[in-house]
Amino acid sequence: MNVTDFIHIINKPDTIHVQQTQDLEKVIDEFPYFQSARALQLKGLYNENSYKYNYALKRTAAYTTDRSVLFDFITSDTFISIHTSLYEKKAQEILDNQVIDDEKNVSEKEIDPKINTLEKSILTSISKSSTVEPEQQIHKIEEKLAIGTPLDFSKREQHSFQEWLQLSRSEPIERDQTVLEQETLMDEEKRKKLELIDKFIETSPKITPGKHGTIIPITIDINTTDNSSLMTETLARVYLEQKKYQKAIQAYEILILKYPEKSSFFAKRISDIKILQHNNN
Repeated sequence: MNVTDFIHIINKPDTIHVQQTQDLEKVIDEFPYFQSARALQLKGLYNENSYKYNYALKRTAAYTTDRSVLFDFITSDTFISIHTSLYEKKAQEILDNQVIDDEKNVSEKEIDPKINTLEKSILTSISKSSTVEPEQQIHKIEEKLAIGTPLDFSKREQHSFQEWLQLSRSEPIERDQTVLEQETLMDEEKRKKLELIDKFIETSPKITPGKHGTIIPITIDINTTDNSSLMTETLARVYLEQKKYQKAIQAYEILILKYPEKSSFFAKRISDIKILQHNNN
């Protein structure tokens, strides 16, 4: 990739195509701390609906100095929008698939006109149930749950974004000695600040309640606090992508209470997740 192409896609990231995304991967291999290249690669993977996007998002966050800037970028209209030519291409692919399916249905009707719709449906169900292997069943469930497809965050989902950026599964980044020394100094300064805060808490005077007032002690348990206001479908998907199946189930249970009109949809998701959970234990 030359400088002209790079400047062009920086100014118009919605025009990035597959080849440019691949070229950016090579640039990143050579210059891993090139944050703009990583951000543009994310846009390219998002346009392709690539399974690599979610992992690339974690890696980009690990190399980004200010993650709030990254969050603003991936939730911007520029990032979410898809170039007109790409949209038209995908729309044409959908139309082509529909035409093929319609032709297939017509040919099936011509070949077997005596079997009515109900009988045909029963035969199809029996055929599918007898031929589907466990691995195929899991694969179909993962497709239904959209596992591996790009996560869509919105401006109000900062909490979901932070949950996704738990980089426990990512490999540690190799840094040179200078960077390590700088991080050590930062950690030392942070430790000193925390010590000062702890000392202040220990020595600060206690506030006594007035005679006419009664102070009721309030305790907050993070495990029992109602976090339903923070729960979104994206956060539920985040737990699912991280293979935190129990958390994903709890998330969809909260969503059932929040959006009863979608209870049947969320209930089916819970059922599918339980199958995945059982097969991964």
